Amino acid sequence: MCRIFGSFAAGATVHDLAAVAGRQRHGGPDAHGMRRGPGWSLGCNRLAVTDPAGGAQPYELRTVPGVVAVFNGELYNHRELRRRLRERGHVFPDDCDGTLLPALYAEYGAAFAGLLEGMFAVALVDLRSPEPRLVLATDDHGMKTLYYHAAPDGGVYFASELSALIAFSQVPAVQREEALDEYLTTRTCLGQQSALRGIRTLPPGATAVADPGRGLRVHRRQPRDDERPGADLLGVLGREVRALARADVPVCAVTSGGLDSGLVTALAAEHARKVRGEPLHTFHLTYKGNWPGDEDGFARAVARRSGTVHHQIEVDPGEFAELLPRTVWHLGQPNADPITLSTYALFRAVRAEGFTVALTGDGADELFAGYDRMRAALAAPAGADWVSPYVASLAAIPRALRDSLYTSDYRAFLADRGPTEQRITEQLRSAAGSRHTTLTAFETLQRLPAYHLRRIDHLSMAWAVEARMPYLQPAVSALARRLPVRLRTGKRALFDAARGVLPEAVVRRPKQPFHLPVDAMLVRGTPLMALAQEMLSSGNLRLDGRLCAQGIAGLFATHRRQPSPVTATALWALLVHELWSEELRALRASAPRVRSLAGLAA
Repeated sequence: MCRIFGSFAAGATVHDLAAVAGRQRHGGPDAHGMRRGPGWSLGCNRLAVTDPAGGAQPYELRTVPGVVAVFNGELYNHRELRRRLRERGHVFPDDCDGTLLPALYAEYGAAFAGLLEGMFAVALVDLRSPEPRLVLATDDHGMKTLYYHAAPDGGVYFASELSALIAFSQVPAVQREEALDEYLTTRTCLGQQSALRGIRTLPPGATAVADPGRGLRVHRRQPRDDERPGADLLGVLGREVRALARADVPVCAVTSGGLDSGLVTALAAEHARKVRGEPLHTFHLTYKGNWPGDEDGFARAVARRSGTVHHQIEVDPGEFAELLPRTVWHLGQPNADPITLSTYALFRAVRAEGFTVALTGDGADELFAGYDRMRAALAAPAGADWVSPYVASLAAIPRALRDSLYTSDYRAFLADRGPTEQRITEQLRSAAGSRHTTLTAFETLQRLPAYHLRRIDHLSMAWAVEARMPYLQPAVSALARRLPVRLRTGKRALFDAARGVLPEAVVRRPKQPFHLPVDAMLVRGTPLMALAQEMLSSGNLRLDGRLCAQGIAGLFATHRRQPSPVTATALWALLVHELWSEELRALRASAPRVRSLAGLAA
């Protein structure tokens, strides 16, 4: 697990590269490596997980001269691939998973990515021909983000984090005007668009190739299928949990108290007892005081049933005003879900206790239609308008309230371009296939990588923790696709699998997202409210030009009179966006100084 960066068909100075590396060093504190040549560069900040003593990046092999690679992620089938490559004469200096990438590319070309099982973002330069070639690749679900900028002159710049990418002096850092509406309508920028003009993310399951003078060509691979026997969901999930629990560093699990993480915890705990002869450590985050929606009891019940060493981490809400700006910085672009702050604090505790790998239950709701919005859409009668309520449920701020917060100029801009809500609605209504297929495709290909996985990736790596997600392994995803629709709706297959494995109270409980009760915390007299009032001042809003100071003042007044989840979430979303905008302005202003200091540090 690492952070990677580089450039192709472009000039990048040593100072540029040092600045890029410096901005994402938190995710790879164990080692730093870089190679550059005429018109190309590759670099890596390493978090040593597999074969910590080996695995120096960039990877180069004596058997494949002229192929250089860097890699962020974890390959769970690297032992099988290594055996296959050794039979073809390749020699490896260590047992690190990424070391085999140059050999795999030499044997299979750009199709190598289709053989990888795990989570990954790979960048590789092939120097064996007179003209070099760049190859980029991401895993099927987009668990490892790779931002890139394709310049008009054909140059390509890329990095694991957005703040690092804009440290390249050739990469602009200008907000897209429509991104604010996208963010408030869907809680982040969905799909491959980032919040900045000219910066995109590589799609899930993508391989991209660049040659000098031809720019970057991106194509999507077919999802990996799994031909191994075993149609039993619990058996397949258990096999993948065991594979992901193997590591050369300490492994723990995140236990929210819900079904998804509970199943992962139970299976991982069984593996730890049988294979390592020791209990699994589990982590659950809660808040000091009494708050609505407390899941502590359910998490403790799962831990007791599974026999884990349980860590209940208590965060003081008085710390939120200090934690939130740091959280926003690590996210790279705005995410309106208050869970981001909880996620950041949780992985801070995981790292503080000495763990480098954490198993999580992420991805199950998307694969098995577990969200309330998905169930409601699927339950709507034939011929009913299921799309409008579904799209409305994605929003951080309801449409009518959004419109009241925009300036007249911005409303006119959106009317001319078409508001985000309208574009998503039209996209879903025109999609081919069944309602279930349409919803699952939107949730897994657009919302999951942009909204959910990017948050997990960035906030776990903020503390140099590798988050592993068994539900997003190809075997589990493939099994979910093969199940009858009734079993992958409302997570029925998971509920069936959990009976007898988890406490009955956990199996029976209604779905409850792991959340921060922001409506009870964002109130008069708290540091969090003081931060919101400071950041959403009329002066800051004038700098943006898209938000109306009078509308924001009215929102504050309404919330002070009667705090509610709607007004609190709206204020939170606006606060996060303004913190991000301020950080972006600071990054642009300090770029030359940051490059100089990072160069000295490197």
